[in-house]
Amino acid sequence: MSRRSPRSPRGGSLRGDDRAQVVLVAAAVVAVAFLSMTLAYAQLGYDADRTAAGAVDVASLGEIDHSLTASFRAAVRDADTDAERDISWSDRRSLVERIRTDVGSDIDRLERSHADESRALAVAFDDAAATRWAAEHCPSGRGRDFGPCRAIDGVVVQERAGETTIVAAAVRVRIVSPAESTTATLSLRAV
Repeated sequence: MSRRSPRSPRGGSLRGDDRAQVVLVAAAVVAVAFLSMTLAYAQLGYDADRTAAGAVDVASLGEIDHSLTASFRAAVRDADTDAERDISWSDRRSLVERIRTDVGSDIDRLERSHADESRALAVAFDDAAATRWAAEHCPSGRGRDFGPCRAIDGVVVQERAGETTIVAAAVRVRIVSPAESTTATLSLRAV
């Protein structure tokens, strides 16, 4: 006795195995089509995104260094001309805080101006870099009666005749924009 397979409405017969294969082939065709569409979509980009990235100028570390150095020197000059200038070596932290506050307001202004130009600028005092600077560059040697240099919160101070003298500072600068990503450490000299 032989079994006959059911007939399709068009007159052909489809067995269960054949149907599964047709469904599997159809699924493969759909998967390939979706993959092609996904790759094509990923390669497309909004044209304004590409032109906007090129329109942002790259920040000049030289200009930032010049601006921060001018701000630092002005803060040191203001502290020197102040009536309370004679700050003893034991009160050096108060002078460092004053310098950091004065320079900090200029740092905030500089960060805001770069934000207006579609870039993020972050400036922070760098105590480790200030410590290295003090070890390598601090005025000392024969014929000098200067005391030791100390780095306090990113500012280098030196004891001179029992008073505190600001010598330098170190800052870490981080710039991020669509056109760049830069990190640098700058040494700001008081003189």
